[in-house]
Amino acid sequence: MNHPSYGLTREFPGVKWADAVDRAVSALKTEGFGILTRIDVHEVMKAKLGVDLQQYVILGACNPVLAHQALTGEPWAGLLLPCNVVVAETDDGAAVSIASPKAMFSVVNNPQVAPLAADVEQRLLLVLQRI
Repeated sequence: MNHPSYGLTREFPGVKWADAVDRAVSALKTEGFGILTRIDVHEVMKAKLGVDLQQYVILGACNPVLAHQALTGEPWAGLLLPCNVVVAETDDGAAVSIASPKAMFSVVNNPQVAPLAADVEQRLLLVLQRI
């Protein structure tokens, strides 16, 4: 599986997709992130297009304290929130990829948010380690 340069990705061979989702949600919670949205891409594609893809979910994760800091430093930061977390079924297990806050916020021309993006990225790297 190719790993995007704009994502923080870890593969979990031998881990069932549903277990990877549960582990990701739990690890996010440990770092203060709750799940605001859940898009079951597999189900949507099946219902809307009749396409049967592997299991794939997009979780919209948010740490309210960090989101508040981002919005205070950059009012339009909401365009880059929440943090998207993808849990995808792979041929031999599952993979989790989280949008890199540093990559996402690189489009913002505001030096005030760069340290925050770096902090959030470090927390999300811890999430990947905990899964």
